[in-house]
Amino acid sequence: MRSLTRRVLLDTRYTLVGFPTTLIGFVLMVTGFAAGLGTAVVWIGVPLLAGTLMIARGFADAERGWLSDVLRRPPVRPRYKPVPQGAGRFRRLVNPLTSGQSWLDLLHGVINLPFAVIGFVLTIVFWAIPLAGLTYPLYGIVTSNIPGNTELPELLGLGDGYLVNSVFYVSLGLVFTLIMPFAVRGAALVRAGLGRALLTGVAELQERIDDLAEGRAAAVSAEANALRKLERDIHDGPQQRLVSLAMELSRAQRQLAKDPEAAQATIKSAISATRETLDELRALSRGIAPPILSDRGLAPALAALAGRCTVPVDLDVQTVERYQAAVENAIYFVCAETLTNVAKHSRATICTVQLVRVGNVLMLTIGDDGVGGAHVAKGHGLAGLADRLRAVDGELTVQSPDGGPTLIVAEVPCG
Repeated sequence: MRSLTRRVLLDTRYTLVGFPTTLIGFVLMVTGFAAGLGTAVVWIGVPLLAGTLMIARGFADAERGWLSDVLRRPPVRPRYKPVPQGAGRFRRLVNPLTSGQSWLDLLHGVINLPFAVIGFVLTIVFWAIPLAGLTYPLYGIVTSNIPGNTELPELLGLGDGYLVNSVFYVSLGLVFTLIMPFAVRGAALVRAGLGRALLTGVAELQERIDDLAEGRAAAVSAEANALRKLERDIHDGPQQRLVSLAMELSRAQRQLAKDPEAAQATIKSAISATRETLDELRALSRGIAPPILSDRGLAPALAALAGRCTVPVDLDVQTVERYQAAVENAIYFVCAETLTNVAKHSRATICTVQLVRVGNVLMLTIGDDGVGGAHVAKGHGLAGLADRLRAVDGELTVQSPDGGPTLIVAEVPCG
């Protein structure tokens, strides 16, 4: 109820305050544009047009602030074309004329007036009728006794008198009270829709392009870091073991003729080194894309990760659907890297992993009762996970105060 009341009050403020503001802006913009356009031939109109566009920008900024309340979105301000470095006074003066968004601001200030009028009228009507109807018993004693006064119930054939009028008007007020939030909301959304299209549409598109560019850069960076890590791990682990294995086999070959027993011991050592190398290669391959993930999906793959973790894992997978390979790989990698860090650094006694789909978002939640202190800064165990998720439009949230517990949430769009 409190949320609904707050929403109605915000929408009411938007439509009531917006009307006089829009009217003032309309007068200033139309006058300035007409005067500037009419005198542009003699160059006097150029600064007039520039000034009018700056006025339109001011009114547009105010409208964007109100839009954030009505549409429940963070305020988005477009990027106006900056003045070139070293530009002269005249170039600085006419710079607003070169920005497309400035003309959209002016267009909004002109065509917004009819929508503001409609919103204002609807808001006044749907506030006035409930107030007048519900308070009729207070003033109806006077109006019902005025000689020759004909009330609406009498005109409708419902009868006359104070009691009939009170029942009718209070009922009407209750009906309009129930309808009022929807009517006011609709009036606000119609006007807000125009404002969003002209004042923030380009800015939202620019932000989306920037997000995609950052996501692509994050994907390239994450893959490059993963490849460097894989190369380093192979060089420091399996490659050194294979070199040692080759040397062991060469020594066994030389020992076969002179000392068969020593050669047999060397071969046993080589076999043990071979198994260790295979185990290390399997561990490295799990960080890329294990066959179980591509063949059977996330649920069995996460179960395999939980089973290999040295810390007891309570696994709860509430979705068995198959998703795009990029989504599954990102979720698997986050889970694998996080469980590795839990085992190495957290000193936890229990870990929980939950995978659930909420609407069009796949949410992976990993928690432990360890010492905390985990974060995604460079040089730490979780570095690179945020970049990998951003590559698929995902987000990573880490809550890990010193002393614990730790909660890591990965959200990836999947619809």
